[in-house]
Amino acid sequence: MNDTVFDFAIIGGGMAGASLGAELAPHSRVLVLEAEDVPGYHATGRSAAFWEECYGGPEVVPLTLASGAYLREHGFLRERGALYVGREEDRAALDAFMDRFADTGATIERLDADRLHARVPQLREKWCDAIFEPACADIDVAGLHQHYLSGLKSAGGKLVCRAPVEGLEQGSREWRISTRAAEFRARTVIDAAGAWADDVATLCGAKPLGIEPKRRTVVQLRVDPEAPADLPLVLDISGRFYFKPDSGRLWLSPHDEIPAIAGDAVPEELDVATAIDRFEQVTQWDIKGVERRWAGLRSFAPDRLPVYGPDPVIEDFFWFAGQGGFGIQTAPAAARLAAQVLLDAPRDSMTRDLDPEMYSPARFGPGRANRRLA
Repeated sequence: MNDTVFDFAIIGGGMAGASLGAELAPHSRVLVLEAEDVPGYHATGRSAAFWEECYGGPEVVPLTLASGAYLREHGFLRERGALYVGREEDRAALDAFMDRFADTGATIERLDADRLHARVPQLREKWCDAIFEPACADIDVAGLHQHYLSGLKSAGGKLVCRAPVEGLEQGSREWRISTRAAEFRARTVIDAAGAWADDVATLCGAKPLGIEPKRRTVVQLRVDPEAPADLPLVLDISGRFYFKPDSGRLWLSPHDEIPAIAGDAVPEELDVATAIDRFEQVTQWDIKGVERRWAGLRSFAPDRLPVYGPDPVIEDFFWFAGQGGFGIQTAPAAARLAAQVLLDAPRDSMTRDLDPEMYSPARFGPGRANRRLA
């Protein structure tokens, strides 16, 4: 057994665990436990991430906007722009989108057919209406993840890989955490396990919240003509596809959310075929080949909002999960907010406009006093 009693043991070394660990490590003893050989193997390492102000809905916009300055200042964003596109029959959906985000602080504007096709000349003519988000940007996911892992290490935090958690036992003052690598002790366990969040909660004796992993498929296409570098991210207002350029190629997704079992996600041929069929109905690009295909898991709570906060029943067990597809673009503000809650620290300029109660696990049931497991 490791002799150190850590203040916080974070289960999961993806973007969620790494970012929160980096925020906590300057102020406490932090352990991050990662099941895989390297952190970020699952959702983080397979993300086609972009910073898009409206992604996740109005309740997520505050986290996204609060994270934007940090991501820009540290060089993790590259300007892209985004277009939600629709046909004549989609005008009501586009109108509703404008109304839904009107007072959120997101920067959006309506484009007519001429301005839309000037930005995406390969769109078929029937796609004639759009909403433009000029602030949308690509995220350097690997760079951001490494930034947080480096911050964790430089502040004295400890990362242990190849350490899947096999047991969690709470004593009077600390948790005993059994892993394949060793046994550890910590005063607080933080569940940043992504698709495995409910499994970790069960090991802790907490009630699962219904956080469900869902598979998302992406393919890389070689197209003629090549995709221009300044092409915006293009999303269907009805949620049936999105695509963006990458080094002359196109990354395309059918925007699927297929319920899945937590594990090593692989793309299904049907999902790949669906993506290509939808793409061909929308654009005039000639597909010359499918060069890559991959899948990742995005995990959602029942109300599709993230879950940040102490469990309402099990003392010293903290949720940091359910980030869906917006976990990377909201990582700076989410980690800062969660760290402030854990450390009982005051809000700062990044988090002062965030409401932690909106994301608390207590929203899933009546408030109850915390208790320890016997």
